[in-house]
Amino acid sequence: MPYTEDRAAWFEGQGLWQHIPENDWRDWTWQLKNRITTTAQLEQFMTLTPDEKAGCEHANHKLALAITPYFFNLIDRRDPECPIRKQVIPRGGEMIVSAEEQLDSLGEDEHSPVPGLVHRYPDRVLFLVTDRCAAYCRYCTRSRLVSNAQDYNFHPEFEQGLRYIEAHPEIRDVLLSGGDPLLLSDRKIEHLLARLREIKHVEFIRIGSRIPVFLPQRITPELCEIFKKYGPIWMSIHVNHPKECTEELRAACERLSFAGVPLGNQSVLLAGVNDDAEVMKALVHRLLRMRVRPYYLYQMDLITGGAHFKVDVRKGIEIVRALRGHTTGYAVPQYVIDAPGGGGKVPVNPDYVEKITDDEVVFRNYEGHVFRYPLKSTTKRVATDVPAPGHHGVPVIVP
Repeated sequence: MPYTEDRAAWFEGQGLWQHIPENDWRDWTWQLKNRITTTAQLEQFMTLTPDEKAGCEHANHKLALAITPYFFNLIDRRDPECPIRKQVIPRGGEMIVSAEEQLDSLGEDEHSPVPGLVHRYPDRVLFLVTDRCAAYCRYCTRSRLVSNAQDYNFHPEFEQGLRYIEAHPEIRDVLLSGGDPLLLSDRKIEHLLARLREIKHVEFIRIGSRIPVFLPQRITPELCEIFKKYGPIWMSIHVNHPKECTEELRAACERLSFAGVPLGNQSVLLAGVNDDAEVMKALVHRLLRMRVRPYYLYQMDLITGGAHFKVDVRKGIEIVRALRGHTTGYAVPQYVIDAPGGGGKVPVNPDYVEKITDDEVVFRNYEGHVFRYPLKSTTKRVATDVPAPGHHGVPVIVP
């Protein structure tokens, strides 16, 4: 059945937590303290499938279970195939490790000169400032360290990371990630941003966060004032399905935008979640209406226990082809594979170019029609009415 977008379905409300005072519900610390973190808590609200029960029993050996009350309300508890449900409730597939999967699938550890810092690209670093998230995505690239379920024993070292950045003038771009940086207190976030702004060669500060999606209550006026003070701070959020684009997320994105924070979105292509052109189109349209530019569509990384989420790359290319030319260019994310082992992001695009010769480029447009762009100039005629040197070709009007 093709996906159809219900524009009235932007969720707003307390759902299963109607009995909670509104002030508590809107308090991000209340949301964190009342997360669902055990199988028993899940079963108070829904009937788990046998596959989900098996996944939950294994979860704390791979990646902890945690779901905020706000995000749990988005789950269709009657539908085992609910795309929100699949993202945060463990399944038995997590226990199956394939030969090609790796604990550190992107080779981050071998590009880490000091704990918590990854320096893969020449002019930028990834600064991992925490190992905690508001909720845990079951396909997490850093499941080896996030939540410490695998006893990875990761402890962020702010000062070592900052000193490394200070000592390397080639670094102009710093991405704060983790875990989720926005779980840090306002005081710690301000400390990090202030220190980075003191480093003359750092031009570009970014934050990668799923907090606006899992915990939009965290985007407080006080936090936005910090972003204003040290801006521009760029932010990539992480939305995978249109059901996540709620009124609460829209309001959080608006607060960030009004604080001068440019917003982009990074999605991961996931089987049974968003591996459908109509679903992806609905998602990118909603994002634009929330002031968020679709930025990357990632092929899922080769994490251990992630095969049940994997989508054929050809399907991803088909989805991008269904977007290109059929909606605004602002809505089309760049489809990329983050090269296994640490090669960095590689764009994967539909093949529009038929051939390139010394004379021309032959290519197809989004409709499949063939066009040619000449690379050589062939003289057809020589203009005889060229203006004299110093004359700009402006006609003189004689009265």
